[in-house]
Amino acid sequence: MRAMILAAGRGERLRPLTERIPKPLVPLAGEPLIVHQLRWLRRAGIRDVVVNLHHLGDAIERALGTGIDLGIRIRYSREPELLDTGGGIKKALPDLLPGPFVVLNGDIWTNYAFRDLTDVHAAKAHLVLTPTPAHKDRADFHLETAAGAARVRRGAASDLTYCGIAVLDESLFADTPDGAFPLTDPLFRAAHAGEVTGEIFTGTWIDIGTHEQLKRARRLTA
Repeated sequence: MRAMILAAGRGERLRPLTERIPKPLVPLAGEPLIVHQLRWLRRAGIRDVVVNLHHLGDAIERALGTGIDLGIRIRYSREPELLDTGGGIKKALPDLLPGPFVVLNGDIWTNYAFRDLTDVHAAKAHLVLTPTPAHKDRADFHLETAAGAARVRRGAASDLTYCGIAVLDESLFADTPDGAFPLTDPLFRAAHAGEVTGEIFTGTWIDIGTHEQLKRARRLTA
């Protein structure tokens, strides 16, 4: 199984820090966040990883190189214009197939066991979800169990937040546009059609999107 780390974003809410350091290179416990993430994937047996690049992308490539020092192989998907999460994954599909493949947001800290995903075979997507934390404005999804499978749904009962960790199949991107679009567009359509499975994770998960959450991650990893 291959994986993709989404590392192209500008990290607007972490400015001015991210004006000079791309968010995936923000240090935690003495090393860039993305280095920790690559080690999580390697420990799960994933050796081929695609990293997409836009904002300060050259700095990320200089820091990681080919990945040989980490025991993995890194391919880079460069985005001259930012393609958002969905468009970025679609552009990188040739390097991710044959699927399915793992996708990981480049701004999260977690103790999730990625090995649990390596045997997942979802129709279109399998999402790792967590009870919605207090700092989030709204929930994304809820789970409905039917025919032995936990189906991801959206609606008034939604009480779960997408962790930025998923297994995706290339079929999720059928009928999506070329260019920029958010991953939520095809995910919401597939969830409506009952083609998304999921699981609930209650361990450590921090979305390092703000200075407050960065401080929390640094306290945890000190």
